[in-house]
Amino acid sequence: MYQAIWRWHFYAGIIFAPFLIILAFSGSVYLFKPQIEGYLYKDMFNVQEIGSTTMTADDIIAKTERAYPGTAITSVEFTNDPAKTIKLTGSLDGITRLMYADPYTGKLSGMMDSDKTFSAFFKKMHSELVIGGTWANRLVELAACWAIILVVTGLYLWWPRNRFQLWGTILPRLRKPGSRQFWRDLHAVPAFWLSLLIVILIATGLPWSGVVGSQINRLANSTNSNYPPYALSFAAKPESVTVAKDIAQDIPWASENLPVPASVAGGYIKLEVEDIKQIADKQAIAAPYTISMPRGEQGVYTIATSHSRPGNNATLHVDQYSGAVLTDVRFAQYGLMAKGITMGIALHEGRLFGVPNQILGLITALGVILMALSSYFMWRKRKPDGKLGAPAKAKTKGTAIGVLLIMLVFGALMPLVGLSIISIVLLDWLVIRRIKPLKAWFAV
Repeated sequence: MYQAIWRWHFYAGIIFAPFLIILAFSGSVYLFKPQIEGYLYKDMFNVQEIGSTTMTADDIIAKTERAYPGTAITSVEFTNDPAKTIKLTGSLDGITRLMYADPYTGKLSGMMDSDKTFSAFFKKMHSELVIGGTWANRLVELAACWAIILVVTGLYLWWPRNRFQLWGTILPRLRKPGSRQFWRDLHAVPAFWLSLLIVILIATGLPWSGVVGSQINRLANSTNSNYPPYALSFAAKPESVTVAKDIAQDIPWASENLPVPASVAGGYIKLEVEDIKQIADKQAIAAPYTISMPRGEQGVYTIATSHSRPGNNATLHVDQYSGAVLTDVRFAQYGLMAKGITMGIALHEGRLFGVPNQILGLITALGVILMALSSYFMWRKRKPDGKLGAPAKAKTKGTAIGVLLIMLVFGALMPLVGLSIISIVLLDWLVIRRIKPLKAWFAV
């Protein structure tokens, strides 16, 4: 059993360790997005001089669109900090731009391509390996899922089988730097201490994934765990296939697939952004929040905040003519599953309990990097010439099959893992076992 599990652990580590290093590095940097971007873009984020009166959002939008012909503002973010600029999102020359306007003068303090900001780069590295596209995203998901298996199999390998010893089990033996024992303890001991945090960190990131994430979302919706039917104040569920994440910014995870209602058109005058801001304040929406503009004559204003304090999360759809609140979904209305996922996402992003949350995430990410690097040196210490150095197969066929069945249970829970296991088995059976040099290399 030990040999069979070690063999799976070894191959998974060899294949996915590089990806886990990238995920851990990019994630650890992204954790400190508020502090890093606050420094990098301080001239854009902060006003030069706090004035006595502020311009209305509509006047700022109009001034911006006049100054940059062809600009179409799609959303405005409001804060309660008088020293901060107002963030506008808009389209100019076919590119989505982030614009920062002085609330007292309406003058832009800066403009950025939304895809080329510091956080956008590291977010893309973390979710799509910078390459971008569906395949890269699925590869990230596959690596994350296999990381859970690495933790579980690693704990089995770490578990003391003879007499318990303090050193080498819960404390590393560091007296012989560079030895295989040294690298083994730098790999196994931190993995034991951080195992629960690693699993939590991965699990709280999976709701964003393409395959497992969609399963989680379907499960939450099928049980009314995201939001209850009464959260849709316009009664019957709309037939529109448009969902909140398609038309608005800053939507909380639990409301991303919330159906979007329609405004009642017919000779009415469209409300201004300032009117919607007053509605947001009247509805006690906690700042910062974003107001996204309606699309078309039947579009709605969307007030949303994916707040640093999850309890303040809110998503409201407002009729652009009458100001009627058509949809109002708050954290308190989420189902139990959605509340747990929302809290987990905030933990994953390092904003659930401030700087200590960021530091905890950083320690976990650095631990993953240490485990991956130490495993490489440990492998190099035992690798024979001309072979991969994989652990020997289980001595009994029944044991190997039993472990494979256990792995397939993981595959049933995480479909991409299941597909990769089937691919590995077929590759082993159809190719590796039939080519002698490969058979020798992989110790088959």
